[in-house]
Amino acid sequence: MSAEKQKRLLLVVACALLDADGRVLIAQRPEGKSLAGLWEFPGGKVEPGEAPEAALIRELAEELGIVTQAACLAPLTFASHAYDDFHLLMPLFVCRRFEGTPASREGQALKWVRARALRDYPMPPADAPLIAHLIDLVEPRG
Repeated sequence: MSAEKQKRLLLVVACALLDADGRVLIAQRPEGKSLAGLWEFPGGKVEPGEAPEAALIRELAEELGIVTQAACLAPLTFASHAYDDFHLLMPLFVCRRFEGTPASREGQALKWVRARALRDYPMPPADAPLIAHLIDLVEPRG
C-alpha cells in the first residue's frame, strides 16, 4: 500500500453502560464536534501508553462523573471503520457496575434506551454495527 493511501489509526474506547433495567446509555455529540447531533456510546481516545480499560475509566469520569473499575468492564465486540481521514478501531466494553449517577459534563444530551430502540437513533457509522451485539446480550431471543 502506498504511503498516500495509508490512514492514521485512531484507537478509541466505548462503553455500553447498562442500568438495572437493562437500558443502555447513549450520548448525543454536541454542536461544534465532528458528527454533531449523532448518538454514540460514551468513551473517547486512548492516550499513548494508556490501556483501553484505563482510558475508558478516565473518560467515563470526565464525561459522566461516574467511577468504575477495570474488573467491571467486560469486552463485548469492536468496530473497525475507515473514515475519510483516519481508520477507527473501537473496542466496546459493557459496564453494569459503577458508582454515581451519569450526568452530562460536556454539554452532551444523555438518554437511557432499550437495546432494540438504539436503531431509532442516528449514530456514527462505526457505532451502528455494534447494536446487534448489544441486543443479543441484553435482550436475548427466547
